[in-house]
Amino acid sequence: MAMMTAGIVMWKTPIISYAEPVMVEANEMEANSEEASPVVEVPTEIDDTANAGPDLEMQNQLREEAEAQQAANQAAETRQNLVNYALQFVGGPYRAGGNDPRTGVDCSGFVKFVMQNGAGIGMNRSSATQATQGKAISANQMQPGDLIFYGSGSHINHVAMYIGNGQIVHASTYKTGIKISNWNYRAPVKIVSMLG
Repeated sequence: MAMMTAGIVMWKTPIISYAEPVMVEANEMEANSEEASPVVEVPTEIDDTANAGPDLEMQNQLREEAEAQQAANQAAETRQNLVNYALQFVGGPYRAGGNDPRTGVDCSGFVKFVMQNGAGIGMNRSSATQATQGKAISANQMQPGDLIFYGSGSHINHVAMYIGNGQIVHASTYKTGIKISNWNYRAPVKIVSMLG
């Protein structure tokens, strides 16, 4: 029954129009249909930090260690290449004041030539002034490519290159030329690293 109030029609009983969703259990669907829709299960989120990988700090540390190892490997390769370059001149002639191991060279001329051409490092000409270059190190810090200076007292008069395994390569004398010797065949006065 309708009522009229000020031009507005109002119903005595409210008219409600809506549709309620019908919940159908999966079992009922299977019973009512030969091809029931599959029920999709959504996995619950699991907080598993144990398998999430290393944290950022650990990742940075691992990256830094890998970079340091790569730098160390490159430095070792550079040193070995320098030693290999020097060793090709073993047997070459000794000549006082000489600057080329193919035509004759003295100890400091040999070191100057090898460092310049084998590693691109400029050196002074005399062994005494070469000893003022680079970084002084101890015998237990020696690596291939480091320079060992010999002399009487503190006066330096000979230089050689350490090649590893307790040995050096150097332009020794007119009789022996460029040769390999034990690093401590004389008492070293100073040991220097030019390669850092």
